[in-house]
Amino acid sequence: MEIYDGNLDANEITSRWYSDNKLKNYGAIMSFVGVVRDEGGISGLSFDLYEPILKAWFNKWQERAKSQNAIILMAHSRGDVAVHESSFIAGVCSPQRKVALKLINEFVEDFKANAPIWKYDLINNERIYALKRSQKLQNAGILA
Repeated sequence: MEIYDGNLDANEITSRWYSDNKLKNYGAIMSFVGVVRDEGGISGLSFDLYEPILKAWFNKWQERAKSQNAIILMAHSRGDVAVHESSFIAGVCSPQRKVALKLINEFVEDFKANAPIWKYDLINNERIYALKRSQKLQNAGILA
């Protein structure tokens, strides 16, 4: 898991992941690059994350991938990311294409639903919590 301040350099990260893993006999090395869309009058997005819980969440995914002889890679931004730039990259390396396709889809969907990352819209130099595009994290918030 890699955390960066600001925009991700998708070319550097995905190229490095490929170079680091191409000789490890994986039949599939794939990546997903999330790009900030220009919509709703935003100039970008800003992200806060809670690394201890994020690392624990990611490690559970690594164990799941390992049980299928695969690995999962992830890079995410902290702070501001401009429109048309990348804030999230996921990767899967697997001996089998079908495993990699299934894992990357499940990983990205679970990331959107359960990773402890909070998103803010950047509008007119203000950071506004993106409530309408956010999901409540399970077990988060004030204890009842």
